[in-house]
Amino acid sequence: MVASDSAPVASLPNLGDKSARLLRQAGIVTIGELREVGPVETYRRLLALGERPSLVLLWAMVAGLRGEHWLQVNNHEKVQLKAQLRGTPEDPRPAEVQAM
Repeated sequence: MVASDSAPVASLPNLGDKSARLLRQAGIVTIGELREVGPVETYRRLLALGERPSLVLLWAMVAGLRGEHWLQVNNHEKVQLKAQLRGTPEDPRPAEVQAM
């Protein structure tokens, strides 16, 4: 079960203090803020700030909001999430990495 929306993001499965510090830079402090902004837009914000988060952070946010381990994000969903990120101008990663 996922904690209340007012709880800190570090209380989600998969997200600890390090992830919470990173998300704070993107303006995300609570579970409710992450839910409202969404994992993909939060990831984009991190890229725009010059961070280079692993895609595992994206999977972790998505799964954490469902109360699941990030390994529960299936390949089909990963492809969909990556497609949402593709073309993000702030994404500094090479195209071959973006297309993964």
